[in-house]
Amino acid sequence: MFGLLSNDIGIDLGTANTLVFAKEKGIVLREPSVVAIYSSTKKVCAVGSEAKKMLGRTPGNITAIRPMKEGVIADFEITEAMLRYFINKVNRKKTFVAPRIVVAVPSGITEVERRAVKDSAIRAGARDVVLIEEPMAAAIGVGLPIDEPSANMIVDIGGGTTEVAIISLAGVVYTKSVRVGGDKIDSAIVNYMKRAYNLMIGERTAEEIKIRVGSAFPLEEEISMEVRGRDSVAGLPKTITITSQEIRDALSDTIDSIVDLVRNALENCPPELSADLVDRGFFLAGGGAMIKGLDQQLSDATGLPVVIADDPLSAVANGTGLVLNELAFLLKDLTGNPK
Repeated sequence: MFGLLSNDIGIDLGTANTLVFAKEKGIVLREPSVVAIYSSTKKVCAVGSEAKKMLGRTPGNITAIRPMKEGVIADFEITEAMLRYFINKVNRKKTFVAPRIVVAVPSGITEVERRAVKDSAIRAGARDVVLIEEPMAAAIGVGLPIDEPSANMIVDIGGGTTEVAIISLAGVVYTKSVRVGGDKIDSAIVNYMKRAYNLMIGERTAEEIKIRVGSAFPLEEEISMEVRGRDSVAGLPKTITITSQEIRDALSDTIDSIVDLVRNALENCPPELSADLVDRGFFLAGGGAMIKGLDQQLSDATGLPVVIADDPLSAVANGTGLVLNELAFLLKDLTGNPK
């Protein structure tokens, strides 16, 4: 009866963005994982898109923070408040029955961190919480045939972590994650601008540079853009022009970490499954998959075909939604935690 009355949801609780998938509706919410609070009372001022607009622009009495760091909860209370806001926003019509929630979590988190995610979701209003590892959710979300006796490889590049998984027969053969993702790329851009031009820029500007001119492989036609910030020496506003070549050099160490992660996964792959990957290659998901030329860089480094998911930002959330639809059947295989 609860299942019929409740609006069960899947949540991709990301470092940079949170996506919510409602059963039979698809993705109904896509907002930044940012919360603005009043400094004195710790009460929530804004959540999601409204709070992100405040990053780096708040007055002294308001603080805009990101409660998720490197894929895990850094601030328990703020994450709980954020989850409650998102759950209530998508569950308005059926608030008399708490929803069952599937939450995607990084594969490398500890049991304590898993418990923190569960507790946060239950305190935020969930009836029951099921955790699924992000690479598995991404593989399901992009439509890989994970239940077949053949290799399926997925690389999920999120805001806080990059994860790789090799899946066969609905089980994870090999998985590894590194705490490198969109945030580290943004930090590399901030540091480069400071080092090369004495220009101080914020998170939002770094993200815009990453999206517009960031690349991992030489482009057919290099591009440029104007960047505005504060001169760290004179202390005055300053505008400069940067090129995609400069930013590519600035990101080389971070991109190399992702390439090394993928190469290590292939080195640890059983020979029979390696043979499958020669023709099938692997998929890229997550926001980082959209960096220009990253698929080409990984293909050159591994010698395998690399395919970017049709909607890389939504892959994990779509995976949680598919798990919701087949929850009873999939629970034991995917989470090792039968209900």
